[in-house]
Amino acid sequence: MEVAFDIQGFSLWYGALQALFDVTIQIPAQQVTAIIGPSGCGKSTFLRALNRMHELTPGTRIAGTLRLFGDDLYSPAIDPTQVRRRVGMVFQKSNPFPTMSIAENVLAGLRLNGVRDRGFLRERLEAALRMAALWDEVKDVLGRPGVSLSGGQQQRLCIARALAVEPETLLMDEPCSALDPIATAKIEELIRDLRTRYTVVIVTHNMQQAARLSDRTAFFYLGKLVEYDETRTIFMKPANPQTEAYVSGRFG
Repeated sequence: MEVAFDIQGFSLWYGALQALFDVTIQIPAQQVTAIIGPSGCGKSTFLRALNRMHELTPGTRIAGTLRLFGDDLYSPAIDPTQVRRRVGMVFQKSNPFPTMSIAENVLAGLRLNGVRDRGFLRERLEAALRMAALWDEVKDVLGRPGVSLSGGQQQRLCIARALAVEPETLLMDEPCSALDPIATAKIEELIRDLRTRYTVVIVTHNMQQAARLSDRTAFFYLGKLVEYDETRTIFMKPANPQTEAYVSGRFG
């Protein structure tokens, strides 16, 4: 099993408040890993730590190591913008850039990185939209505003935007929580397809979604990693009573 993220003794503080406690976990490549736990347990903090997005909050500090395919992502020699290019992020609420067209939204990251070759940009535009299962729906209206799309299409547009820069991994923070069941089904099908090419880490409150989608599941509680195993084991035969109580709906 190839390891994508190798995290050892990782802790994180927002000022004086400690949000993560000594997390040690290895996340395999080209699998879907679900992060579950009640609100405020550190799920989103952990996810954002994987691409250093938490650093946008003043007063944040960390301890421990976090490596991506062997590279220490918190090394002083590593540029955070390069980390965020290698580790794509899709948020809970779709956030297409409101003044940009569908095409401009997808290509925004590449242009920000100085890519100007029109032929290459056209290729990446189509490839990213195809990977996000959106090409057939928008190929004739690429000049329309991204915000003119439906909610589910906007979320797939944001996934296409993340994929356009060819990241190594993709993080998703509750990507379906604001969507209807039909749009949710499309996003879930897309995530299943993406696992053949990408390492996907998804935060979800939806136990059924975690069970359907993921290969492995990590249960967090009060900033600590309580249990981590194959998804079938976590949901059918967890080792920790706290995990069993959470996945069975007795708390959370």
